[in-house]
Order: sequence, then C-alpha cells, then structure tokens
Amino acid sequence: MANELLSRNFVAGAAIGAFRIVKFDTTDGTVIQAAAASDLSVGVCNSVGPASGERVDVVVVGIADVEFGGTVTRGALVTSDANGKGVAAASTNRAIGIAQVSAVSGDIAPVLIAPSVM
Repeated sequence: MANELLSRNFVAGAAIGAFRIVKFDTTDGTVIQAAAASDLSVGVCNSVGPASGERVDVVVVGIADVEFGGTVTRGALVTSDANGKGVAAASTNRAIGIAQVSAVSGDIAPVLIAPSVM
C-alpha cells in the first residue's frame, strides 16, 4: 500500500506509464520515464500516466506503488529496466528504493523511495 509523503508536480517530457520510475529530462521541471539501471531516478509516477507535455505528480518521498518488470524479493534494492519498471538492482546500478514486498513481472507493489548510487 502506498504512503506518499511528498509528491512534486512536473511536466512530462514524453509519455510516462502509470506507476513507472522517472528521471529528470534535459529541461528543468521536466521528467521522463527512466530507461536504464544507470539512470539517476528521481521518483515514481502516480497512478495517472501523462502524455508528453502534460503535468504529472511524482512521488519523491514515502512509499510509492511501482509496476515491476521482473522478480524482486522484499528488502531488495530496486532500479529501473528499459521501460521504467522496477527490477532488482545489481551492485553497479543506481537504485530508486527498497521493495517492501516480493513481486514478479506485472505486479504493482510498494517501494520505499530512497534514491541511491551503489
């Protein structure tokens, strides 16, 4: 269950899927969907996926629901796959947070937002 403590509003630099991990775009105040485990993610898009140019709320502090693209065990660090979905982070990845429950591809599950570099 999500517990969004702080959300910030941005402009979507491209279409973003609901519950996807996002990163800053090249323009201030703009985010796009994360596309790699090496991306420096800023937060998670809420349940409304915006089209390019629309406003979007991004959870930057708290527990956010994330759509998963692979198997993750609770307590594991989570990063982005090529589609902005959560996957288990490897030792050289940048993480968006910590999985609160175990999940498999297609699940929408809570992640404690804690961006970090491993």
